[in-house]
Amino acid sequence: MKHVIILFLISTCFFSCVKKKRALKGETEFQKNMNADFKDASKSPLKEKDRKHFEGLNFFDFDSAYIVKAFLKRTPNTDWFSMKTTTDRVSEERIYGVLTFELKGTTFNLNVYQGKALMQEEGFENYLFLPFLDKTNGFETYGGGRYIDAEIVTGNVMFIDFNKAYNPYCAYNPKYSCPIVPRVNFLNVRVEAGVKNFDK
Repeated sequence: MKHVIILFLISTCFFSCVKKKRALKGETEFQKNMNADFKDASKSPLKEKDRKHFEGLNFFDFDSAYIVKAFLKRTPNTDWFSMKTTTDRVSEERIYGVLTFELKGTTFNLNVYQGKALMQEEGFENYLFLPFLDKTNGFETYGGGRYIDAEIVTGNVMFIDFNKAYNPYCAYNPKYSCPIVPRVNFLNVRVEAGVKNFDK
């Protein structure tokens, strides 16, 4: 009888603990990983008061139409320039190349950037920065635009997945210094993919 009671108590505790620890939101692996990082105090850009009640970021539904094949025209002779940020800091960047692709029946170009400091860091030697603005900014998405992470490719084809577009950290906390998206990277279309505005 004792064993039955002990098993009952263990199972009750187990199920109640599981119930309290709700799974974070996320339709894709990218979304789940982002939500896990935002919940983790060691990685999260959120203010402590926002993190305490955090259950998940708001995302557009995944849409494969926003994964586009882009042709990369490298620009090896471009000069380094000081990209402005949301603080007094500047980020030394250069235009690594121009990406040309079609989205919703229209052809667009986006500059993809390479950071001077970041390319010296281990693990980021091949990192490229793809910031963009679109017609959802200030409405469903952050007014300052969004970012996509990219990597150097060997050929002249890159795939851009707008479902992985994310907000700069300063959208969640003003203590962060975030590069301001160059106006030249404005897409005159609604990009209904990736992370939406943050509800505080």
